[in-house]
Amino acid sequence: MSLFTGSGTALVTPFNESGVDFAAFERLLDYQLKNSASALFVLGTTGEPATMTEKEREEVIKFAVKFAGGKLPVIIGSGSNCTRIAVENSKRAEALGADGLLVVTPYYNKCTQKGLIEHYRSVCEGVGIPVIAYNVPTRTKVNIDPETAAKLCELKNMAALKEASGDIDQLQAVAAAIEGGMDLYIGDDSLTTIAVCLGAKGVISVAANVIPSVMAKLCKLCFEGKFDKARELQFKLIPLMSALFCEVNPIPVKKALEIIGLGCGVPRLPLTEMEPEHAEKLKAALVSLGLDKKGATL
Repeated sequence: MSLFTGSGTALVTPFNESGVDFAAFERLLDYQLKNSASALFVLGTTGEPATMTEKEREEVIKFAVKFAGGKLPVIIGSGSNCTRIAVENSKRAEALGADGLLVVTPYYNKCTQKGLIEHYRSVCEGVGIPVIAYNVPTRTKVNIDPETAAKLCELKNMAALKEASGDIDQLQAVAAAIEGGMDLYIGDDSLTTIAVCLGAKGVISVAANVIPSVMAKLCKLCFEGKFDKARELQFKLIPLMSALFCEVNPIPVKKALEIIGLGCGVPRLPLTEMEPEHAEKLKAALVSLGLDKKGATL
């Protein structure tokens, strides 16, 4: 049930005073299609779904699915800390044409590992399209242990795990636990080269909003076994990666999109605009790499 190989973009949701800025969203989607993105992730963490209305989320899903037109898989974030709502969200996304689902672990409730398995079982049994479990314990305070990840492989429609703990030991243990059972994607841009070396099929990338062709190239170098060149490129990206995560995502990436001329508005409260000194650091990182223009590559 593999969904994609390479760099999938964890898309921002553009906002303006009226709501979702669909003109900006169209420009962003077109930019992705023309610059080697392998998949489009809509309403994930980077898309700020928690601050959107149900109507807005549905409109965004419909728009992305229609625009992609089958050229790239569209994978919808449908998770919730309420299992019933996660199932409902997932069914709705499937009905609206999603190719797959990204389902974050239940947050705030802090369920047990058994609870995680039953949560994902309910979602997987409720739909007929591939599901990607999303592990991001720095936000949810719940971690998918490697032993639990192995058990998730047995679930119907469970296609992959997005590992975004930022912990290299966790990444390695999970990669070993699920090898051959389901796909692995890294959710931390800075660990892309390491993750692919450990068997990941690619990255679900925040940076790819801004540099989709660069992230695609990084994955391609790894898949071709050119790890010396991949390492060189990964090292070049360190200043940009640092700047893109110096404040909580998606604050910096929205500022970066503004800098390269793909303005997608500002985040919704409680997230705020990027602090000026951080914005200068981000711009300097883009300029130093020659990436301060749309479609720039390395």
